[in-house]
Amino acid sequence: MTTDSFNVLFLCTGNSARSILAEATLNHLGGGTFKAYSAGSYPKGSPNPLALDLLAREGVSTDGVHSKSWDVFMADGAPRIDLVVTVCDAAAGEQCPLYPGKPLKTHWGVPDPHTAEDFQQAYQALRGRVERFLKLPVRALDKTELQRQVNAIGHA
Repeated sequence: MTTDSFNVLFLCTGNSARSILAEATLNHLGGGTFKAYSAGSYPKGSPNPLALDLLAREGVSTDGVHSKSWDVFMADGAPRIDLVVTVCDAAAGEQCPLYPGKPLKTHWGVPDPHTAEDFQQAYQALRGRVERFLKLPVRALDKTELQRQVNAIGHA
């Protein structure tokens, strides 16, 4: 792995809630060592207002966050992706594109939020997983061990 940022792509079918929560949270907590993105197989076109409201209450910036297709990350000039994380079961079951560089892939499934309380629970689950991920020495681990560790986060 290189010494520049470790890039994580969070995928969810609609790219309006869970993947947006994960992207903003990793960017907020990642300290520049990590760069998060999000996308969807069938993006809704805009983030869910409940997700944006929750992030604002938590003091997490949503600058630059928007709903987009996962195809964006296959285009020329797209950022290199080191890890792809599906956060909804529908996206986990879909055939993801083959991203350049053969990134690691894992699943950190979180139920689809429908109410403000559900959004809070989804955020807490994703934040906990992001915090565990940030404790990993990603540059020091070989790909096999890193894959094992990121998979374990989704099962914790």
